[in-house]
Amino acid sequence: MQTGLDHIILGINDLDRGVAWVEQRTGVRAIFGGVHPGRGTRNALLALGPSCYLEIIAPDPLQSSPTWFTQVLTLPDPRLIAWAVHTSNLTALAQEALGVGFYIDGPHDGARSRPDGKILSWKLFRLRDDRGGLLPFFIEWGRDSIHPAADAPSGCNLASFHLQSADAQELARVCQALAVEVPIEPGDTPRMVAHIASPRGEFEFTS
Repeated sequence: MQTGLDHIILGINDLDRGVAWVEQRTGVRAIFGGVHPGRGTRNALLALGPSCYLEIIAPDPLQSSPTWFTQVLTLPDPRLIAWAVHTSNLTALAQEALGVGFYIDGPHDGARSRPDGKILSWKLFRLRDDRGGLLPFFIEWGRDSIHPAADAPSGCNLASFHLQSADAQELARVCQALAVEVPIEPGDTPRMVAHIASPRGEFEFTS
């Protein structure tokens, strides 16, 4: 099953402040992406390559509290809270995950309206035990949907992305079972680490 890193998610309790924080460090201003109806969040996007992007996500003040990524309510400073892997056959990947013993939530259909009125649609599932966000969720974009990286502001690139874990060997085994390729390093504190190459140099985002 072919998979690849799709996007990394930077959470904060205020979207405008998150956009300004990223722009100050990279020199590129993320564009408003839209709201997630029924999920209580909204986002801004910045391309990190032809098929990879940064999603800044925060509570939507016009909706009730978030139903997913609830930690954004209490994040005054941005940090990585999740990452996503894309696949061309989410249903098959979900069946494989179930077959090797993982409990999953989904697959679920999702959609949001872009500022230009076009509808972006997808299907996704997540692991019920994602090791505190170290393991990704999985997404398949709708065939008629423009991938967010295609027209999000450019100028930045994902130089590297890796995980740290006190049990790096076990985490690597789990990733292999899920067809996820990601470097994993030993470390006392479990965390995600992304290095972004930008017009203002390289910057590190962490969880």
